[in-house]
Amino acid sequence: MEPTEPTLPLFDEEPTRPLADRLRPTRLEDVVGQEHLLSPDAPLGRMVAQQRLGSAILWGPPGVGKTTIARLLADGCNLAFEPVSATFSGVAELRKVFAAARSR
Repeated sequence: MEPTEPTLPLFDEEPTRPLADRLRPTRLEDVVGQEHLLSPDAPLGRMVAQQRLGSAILWGPPGVGKTTIARLLADGCNLAFEPVSATFSGVAELRKVFAAARSR
């Protein structure tokens, strides 16, 4: 009998999702870096603990985790999250997002 390779759940679950999406943090505690903002005693960490998220601008180059952090902040405060790209979204898409927000 040939030995079998151990399977990693990361590669077995939802094979249609890109690997980068499957590796994305699912909790603020899993984000690497930005402890000065995200730790429990940091500004964003305190906002999440109080369930009171204020306005914030996340700035940086593509691929550094801005959208992931925004999604996790919204999840941590039980808020809806609507990803909108300033580059690719038009007025019609923004109107749909605003209408959905009004209905919530």
